[in-house]
Order: sequence, then C-alpha cells, then structure tokens
Amino acid sequence: MIVRLIAWGLALTSLNCFAQPHPKFSYAEPESKGYSSEKLEVLANHLEVSGSSSMLVMVDGEIIFEWGDTSKKHLIHSMRKAMLNSLYGIAIGRGQIDTTMTLRELNINDIEPALSEAELDARVADLLKSRSGIYHNAAAVNNAMLIDRPERGTHAPGEHYYYNNWDFNALGAILEQQTGENIYTMFNEEIAQPLGMLDYEGRYVKLDAEAEEVEMPDTDGYYKYENSLSQHPAYHFRMSARDLALYGQLYLNYGVWEGQQIIPKDWIDVSTQPYSVYSPQYGNAYGMLWRVRVPGENTQRNSFFHTGVGIHMLGIYPDSGLVMVHRVDTEHDTSYNEGDFYKMIGLLSNSRL
Repeated sequence: MIVRLIAWGLALTSLNCFAQPHPKFSYAEPESKGYSSEKLEVLANHLEVSGSSSMLVMVDGEIIFEWGDTSKKHLIHSMRKAMLNSLYGIAIGRGQIDTTMTLRELNINDIEPALSEAELDARVADLLKSRSGIYHNAAAVNNAMLIDRPERGTHAPGEHYYYNNWDFNALGAILEQQTGENIYTMFNEEIAQPLGMLDYEGRYVKLDAEAEEVEMPDTDGYYKYENSLSQHPAYHFRMSARDLALYGQLYLNYGVWEGQQIIPKDWIDVSTQPYSVYSPQYGNAYGMLWRVRVPGENTQRNSFFHTGVGIHMLGIYPDSGLVMVHRVDTEHDTSYNEGDFYKMIGLLSNSRL
C-alpha cells in the first residue's frame, strides 16, 4: 500500500483536498525502501493535527509518502535562496559570473548610507556564503535578523557569517545584471521546463511593499521592493511540494536530468560544503545558498537543505537517496509552529526500519 491519507479510510469528504498520483512520478512501497508504512501513518496523523498543508518523501527517485495537496503552490520564504543556487551554478558554468569579482568591479551599491570602500571589496563568493560583512538595510528582513545583525563596519568581507538578506537580495541583482534575464524567466527556462515541473509557470510581478494598500499577487513569484531600505528587492517564489521534490531530485542526481547536465556537478559539490558552522551542537552549517549538515566520519556525500520561516523544508540526503518536502500555508491563518516541525522531522526519521 502506498502511504497516502486517503488510503487509511479517513473521511471521503477529504478526498478532493488531496493530490492524486501523477504519471510524472514513480511510487514504491515504503518497506521496499526501508521505511515502515505503520510509522508513516503516525507521521500523517501528526501532519493532520498540526496543520501542515502537504508533505512528500522520495527515496531513490520514487515516492514512498505523499500527504496533502502536493500540487498547491505556497510561498516558500527563505527557500528562495536554494532556488537561486541553481541559477548561479548555471551562470558560473557559462562564464557569465566570476565569484572572485568584487561589488566595486560589478558596480553594485545601494541607497544612502551607501556602501563603504571596505564593503565594496566584498566578492560574489562572500555574498554566496552570507559572509559579505555588509550590514545595510534590506528588503524582507524580519525582527530575528535585525536582532542579530552586527553594526556597519564591524567585520571585513569574508570574516564573519551572518544570515543576511542584503547579501541574498544583492545576489539576485548581480545575477540579473550579468545574465540579462530576470530570475523567474531564467528559472522557468533553465530549471522548470527541463524538469517538466507541473505547477510553476514563471508568472511574476513587482510589488511595492511600502504602498498604502498592498494586494498580494497570485503569481509564481514577485519582487518585493522596500525602497526606503534598499534599492535591491527580495525575490519571492511560490511553488508546489511536487515541483520542489523534482528540484530536490535534480540535486540528488548531481544536476543531471534525463541524461542532460543542467547544473554543473562541481558547483553542487562546492556550494554544499559547510563553510560556516552556525549550530555545532546540531551539526548544521551554511554553504552557498544551502544549509549543510556537517559531515560525519562515514559521510559519502554531504546532506543539505533549506528551511522557510522554520517550518517549510526542502531536504536532500544523498547517502540515503532521500528527498523530502514539507509545506505549510503561511499566507493564511495557521497555528503550525517549530515544535510541530521538529516533531515531524523526528517521526520521519523514526519511520526507518
């Protein structure tokens, strides 16, 4: 039995709320991949009670667990950085971006107070690692980021890790400047279409977040401008769980899809190294636009992931052949919290035979 909510005799009225199997994907019995159907049912019950929207788990490219409406697109929040990772890998591979170039050489600056001479020495590589040393105001910054943000001029470029939306937003500007394309079209043409994504269409708008009335667009993405803070907008994505699973599988495949090398293999290796260990007690680090598990003695290939507001997640675990996606509808009222998230992670881990 494939583990889906509707297979467990729950209310038939829920049927239309959940995605049906799609021929794009292959399915496998959980036990054939070393997982317990019974324990995955416990996970499904937790997802229902806690208020998740969807979850999908693939092992060796086959779905062993699919819960909720995996076709529904939700805002992915900070996982947008992982989407940018692929576009950087492609652009670097084509010679459009040199990661040793400085902001000065790229003519990248910001509104007053403008970047200092020391800040202009930051390289693209420093921004990719979130180690630019630039603590300018930025779009889409939450209070937790502001609490931890160092004072301007505290650290030289490359010296200190700080999860920094200025770096991530400026990287979007650099990518568009150097390639001559916008992020959403490039992602559609370079990633979504080759993978055969089912829900992402590349539709986007520009949003002035400081306007008196802000209507959130129903698109695949939007640039969020906060012009009083920075000239560089944040670039937000909306994606479905099943499209994110395809994206994760591309990385598990080392950038290869149906025989075509879409993302350079070397880039995936380089960008998933643990450059900044920010949580040694839990073995978590930051690479380049991916969070990375610090490798252990028996690690063959690093695991990596990204979260969004601490409750969304796309995880790639190569040594287990596993891709997992968890989604919550954060654009509507939800009681889902980080405690629910960590319990979900534990239940998935405990479902292994």
